Parts: sequence; C-alpha cells; structure tokens
Amino acid sequence: MGYSYPFMTLRLLDIIDILLVATILYWCYQLLRRSGASNLFWGIVLVVMAWFLVSGIFHLEMTGAIFDRVISVGAFAVIVLFQEELRSFFYRLGANLNIVGLGRRFLPKEKKQADQYVGQIALACSNMQKTHTGALIVMEGDALLHEYADTGEAMGAVVSARLIEQIFFKNTPLHDGALILSHGKMMAAACILPVSKNNTIPAHYGLRHRAALGISEKSDALAIIVSEETGHISVAQDGKIREVSAQELTQLITEFVN
Repeated sequence: MGYSYPFMTLRLLDIIDILLVATILYWCYQLLRRSGASNLFWGIVLVVMAWFLVSGIFHLEMTGAIFDRVISVGAFAVIVLFQEELRSFFYRLGANLNIVGLGRRFLPKEKKQADQYVGQIALACSNMQKTHTGALIVMEGDALLHEYADTGEAMGAVVSARLIEQIFFKNTPLHDGALILSHGKMMAAACILPVSKNNTIPAHYGLRHRAALGISEKSDALAIIVSEETGHISVAQDGKIREVSAQELTQLITEFVN
C-alpha cells in the first residue's frame, strides 16, 4: 500500500497562484516602505495570517466572525489611510503604459534635440555647484508633470545654462521652487512638488532633496539637486537619491533623454 503526500497534488496553477500572491505582497511592502510605514505592513500581514488560521484552518466560528468584520472594515481603512500612496502607485503604473510616452520613445533622437540641452543642464549645475547656488531641476519622463507645472510660472523657453542660473540666483523671484523641463523646453519655474514621507532619508538632506525624492516616487522623472550648503550635486530617480559628480551627472542626463 503506497503513501500519498500533499505536495504531490501541487498543480502548475497553484504555483502560479503562490507567485502572484508573493508579487502582490512585495508590491504592497515596497509601497508602504517608501512611505515609512513598513511596520504597518507586517502588522497587516500578521492580522491576515491570524484570520486565515482562525477561519480557514481551525474553523472557529465566533472568533472567525469577528475577524471577518475586522478584515472587511480594515480594507476600507487602508484605502483611506494610504490614498496618496495608492494614487502614486497607480500613477506610476499608468505612466509605464502611457501611449504618449511610447510615442516619444519611437521619435528619432535628432527630433528630441538631446544634444542641444544635455550640455546646458550639466553646465548650469556645474556652475551653480561652484557658487553653492541651491537648485532643483526636474526632467520630465514619460509621465506628464503638468499638474505640478501648473503650480509655478509658465515659461516655454528653450533650455539655456544662463537662464537656469538666473532663475536660481539668490533672491530672484523664481529661485524658490522647482524648475520643470519637458523634452528640451523649460516648462515652468517656482513649481511646488510633493515632499517625500520616507523616514529613511538622511538628516542632512533638506527640503529640496525631500521634494526631489517625492517627485521621483510619484513619476519617472529625473530630479537634480544642487545643495546650497555643500554645493554637492544629487539626483533622485525611482524613489532613490544619491550624490553624483559633474561627469556622472552628464552621463545620467544623456541616458535619461535617450
């Protein structure tokens, strides 16, 4: 008489199901980790596991009924508490499927005029680094940034190193805020950006760095920061921020526009 083992009945669909659940949990963890709420994620996981054990394994009716109510109400509570993070997630998801963005990717590189403004941005940042001029420049990717550009002063000028330096010159009307660039054009200056709530950001990073990280969490933009205190150049992209040299900055901008 042979023995049967539970794992022998594992189907291909079961494996796919497990992988999908693992992927969803990973996305949720990343979503909450960026907002500094990773501990809440593990708390939710523990509650769901307890609910599964009580209702699905041990079949405790009264306790299971209580957990059912908690889970049903908790789902709405999570949506309300993390509406901004969920909005950011779906915004990023939609940006990856942006038809306009896909069209831009297939445009001939000469039409993007990349070579005409990559050097201008790098030159402006290099000059502002030497003078410790604080600056925040956001380069639009496939995800459109019009909602943030509308908070500033519309420009529509061709990217120019001198004009960028003039905008961020201390005490000028437009120096406080972000400059948004859109495919070779200076779309708007003095723009207000969402500030990242990530609690793991180093303490020496100021409001410009937090704003740069915030826009990189909500879009596929490349944000460039010149520190007023240290003169260091930093870049924020895909929810991550790091310091770079002038040479590295030129390479990053080139890769981004191409």
